[in-house]
Amino acid sequence: MEENVATGAVTPKMIADWKAKHGDVFKISVDGKEAYLKRPDRKTLSYASSVVSSNPIKFNEIILNGCWLAGDEEIKTDDALFLSASGKIAELIEVKESVLVKL
Repeated sequence: MEENVATGAVTPKMIADWKAKHGDVFKISVDGKEAYLKRPDRKTLSYASSVVSSNPIKFNEIILNGCWLAGDEEIKTDDALFLSASGKIAELIEVKESVLVKL
């Protein structure tokens, strides 16, 4: 988690700094609220994956918290906003295609 910054305080410089540090930066908008997120790292994915079979909602919560850069905290705390944002969580997880060749 980067900063406890409300959406209105996010500046283009902050976004540029996040991109320099984390690569891609994303914004989820829900009912007038916004969250700025980075892609999850292996540690976050590993932790989230350990609970996905028993608690899929906890998976989304772990990814959201682990990727959070700034935004309206209500997205984390209000169930309706959280569930809406959860529908976009899977899009943060980028899996590139690889090729396996037997030699």
